Amino acid sequence: MTLSELQEQFETTLESLYPNEEIQTFFAWLTEAFLGWNRFEASLHKRDIITASEIERFETALNRLKKFEPIQYILGETEWFGLTFQVNKHTLIPRPETEELLRWIIETSSEAPKNILDIGTGSGCIATALALQWPKAKVTAIDISSEALHVAKNNAEYHRVSVSFSEIDILKQASLPEQYDLIISNPPYVRRSEQEKMQPNVLHYEPTSALYVEDVDPFLFYRKIAQLSKHHLTPSGKLYFEINEYLGKELQAVLKNIGFKEVILKKDVFQKHRMICCSL
Repeated sequence: MTLSELQEQFETTLESLYPNEEIQTFFAWLTEAFLGWNRFEASLHKRDIITASEIERFETALNRLKKFEPIQYILGETEWFGLTFQVNKHTLIPRPETEELLRWIIETSSEAPKNILDIGTGSGCIATALALQWPKAKVTAIDISSEALHVAKNNAEYHRVSVSFSEIDILKQASLPEQYDLIISNPPYVRRSEQEKMQPNVLHYEPTSALYVEDVDPFLFYRKIAQLSKHHLTPSGKLYFEINEYLGKELQAVLKNIGFKEVILKKDVFQKHRMICCSL
């Protein structure tokens, strides 16, 4: 079988499940991962014969895609903020909106923070990216999942940055270890009632503990983190959250009631309220 024939079979199998552009992207990513050819190089090898073992790898990936498993989990990595991060079923796949949050943090920081805390680090993408941005900063990252922390540590080591990782359930904490110039969190914020809106690749594969919160208290994590942060931010320190697009105004009011004097709600490129910044 040639590469061209393999691609045709791949696209035909998935055409009823995914948009054509997405299928082509899947094939391009797998071709680069399995054969070492980027899109341009692959176009020059259309008539090359693909070995049986290579075909088997594509077929295994194809079967996983048919079950809507995320391509990032199949590859074991993803590109985010211009960096490569290891991901697996224990970590959320970093999203573009989190890139926007990170850019906002960097753009609005008049000087480099000295002490940074990332709460609910997952794959460690935020902590690692900030450690690269501000190499002199002390960066601490916490998560309730030991499996996620294992991935996060691997990512920090891969990018050769120093990040201190700890397994901590933030909801059980009475205080934070230190004072911080910058605290960031992308906590669970999808209400259980919103699960039906989720795509199958998210609903059936990404870790539920990192995604969902009960409808009766959608601000559970935000409130706890904000209450702790209120006592552990330096005078000029800032607290940043990624947020549920439907609850921005309500969350803004909650954070002001906790005692933050300035609470800035920001929209993403799709004009949805997806991030918030608090200062005392």
